[in-house]
Amino acid sequence: MATANCYEKDGTAAGQVDLPEALFAGEINADAVHQAVTAYQANQRQGNAETKERSDVRGGGRKPYRQKGTGRARAGTIRSPIWRGGGTVFGPHQRSYNQKMSKKMRRVAFRSSLTARANDGDILVIKGLDFAAPKTKDFAAMLKGLGAYGSRVVLVLDKVDANLVKAARNIPRVKVTQAEMLSTYDVVWADKLMFANDAVKKMEEVFSA
Repeated sequence: MATANCYEKDGTAAGQVDLPEALFAGEINADAVHQAVTAYQANQRQGNAETKERSDVRGGGRKPYRQKGTGRARAGTIRSPIWRGGGTVFGPHQRSYNQKMSKKMRRVAFRSSLTARANDGDILVIKGLDFAAPKTKDFAAMLKGLGAYGSRVVLVLDKVDANLVKAARNIPRVKVTQAEMLSTYDVVWADKLMFANDAVKKMEEVFSA
């Protein structure tokens, strides 16, 4: 049975919490995790870079000077790639970088990444994670109490908490997400993966089906 350390919001230890084996005690498939991270990063690319080839550049419709007798190299257009202001050769064009993964492979990668984090002890469960006001200093104090301030932190919630999101958004390298939106990339990127007390149960409902 995989377990995670549980803490109060002020950093006080509150024992351990059992993690669902379906998500946190699987076989680690490093190749699937690598493929999932690579696909995620590729899918974030817009692919809208565009360069003009010689046929796309305006002008250059006539021969700039006669073929012979000038002492210069032959030239048929001022929009040749070797001329200043000419077209670009083999430049980038709009394209899609999208990579597809099967649903089964995505689940294997997700469970592998969570299992690896659980084995390394990088998963924390926080009890009483609520903020009466959206104050960044309160959230920063919580991270310092947990020894995670300055680290890459992904905080997973079971439901939207506007005060908590606003309190965390000004702290660098901290991401707040909901249980159903957690990705393999988030798990791999984070140094510490923190779950609200009910977020683990929510993840089990969403991803164990």
